[in-house]
Amino acid sequence: MEFPSWLHAAVGGLLGLLVGSFLNVVIHRLPKMMERRWAADYAEMSGQEVVEQEAFNLVVPRSRCPDCGHQIGWYENIPVLSYLFLRGKCSNCSKPISARYPLVELVTGGLFAWCVWNWGLTPTAGAWCLFTAALVALTLIDWDTTLLPDDITLPLLWGGLIASVLGWTGVEVTSSVWGAVAGYLSLWLVYWGFKLATGKEGMGYGDFKLFAALGAWFGWQALVPIVLMASVIGAIVGIGMKLSSSLREGGVVPFGPFLAMAGITAMLFGPQSILRVIGLG
Repeated sequence: MEFPSWLHAAVGGLLGLLVGSFLNVVIHRLPKMMERRWAADYAEMSGQEVVEQEAFNLVVPRSRCPDCGHQIGWYENIPVLSYLFLRGKCSNCSKPISARYPLVELVTGGLFAWCVWNWGLTPTAGAWCLFTAALVALTLIDWDTTLLPDDITLPLLWGGLIASVLGWTGVEVTSSVWGAVAGYLSLWLVYWGFKLATGKEGMGYGDFKLFAALGAWFGWQALVPIVLMASVIGAIVGIGMKLSSSLREGGVVPFGPFLAMAGITAMLFGPQSILRVIGLG
C-alpha cells in the first residue's frame, strides 16, 4: 500500500521536531565541550595538573534550568508542545525560556518535511535532512560564539562527497570534489589577501571548511551563487546591526550563518535561483 506524500512529509516533520530538540542541546553544549578540551590541552602542554571535571557531553548531565538548576523532566522536553504548555517559562522559577528553542525545532521540522515531500522516504531525503540539521546547528553556534566546529563541518564535507558518490545529490563526483577544493581555496585566498592588505583577519578557518562542504554538496558551479547570496545577506544584516548599535564588541559579524542560509536556499530553490534573486540570473 502506497501512502500519500503528505503523510510522508508529516513523518519527516515529526522526526525533524525531535532532531531540532537535540540540535538545541548541540548548539548549547558543543562550544562548551570544545572550551573544556582546549583548557585541558593547554594545561597538559604547559605542564599544569589536569583537573578532573564532571562529565559534560551531549548526553550528560541532564538538561537543567540555567537560572534555578531545576532538572527538566521528559514531559517538559516535548518539542514545541512543552514550551506552549509551560507558557515559555520554567516550571520551577518562572524565568522566561528563550523562544529560540521552539523556533529551532519548528525550522528543523519544516526543513525535514520539505526534504521528505520533495524526495520521499529515500536515502536522498535522509542525506538532505542531515545536511539541513548540520547547517541549522552551525548557523546558531557561529552566531553565538563565532566558532564553526570541526565536529560538524568536516562530517558535513565528507557527507557531501559520499552522497555524491552514492548518487544521492545528483552532483557528479568530479564536480563535488572540485567544489570542495575550490570552496576551501577561494576563501583561503580571500582571507590571506585581506590579512596582507590590512593586517586583520576577516574570517576564520571554519568558514573555509563550511564553504568546502557546500561545494561538495552542490558542485563547484554553485559556489559563486552561494557566496554572492551569503555576502549580500551578511552586508544587509551587518549594516542593520550597525545602524541599530547592536554589533557585538569588536564589530564582528560571523560569516558562517550567511553561508549556511545561502546553502539552505540553494537546496530549496536551486543555486541558479540565487543569481535571479540578486539580479544576476
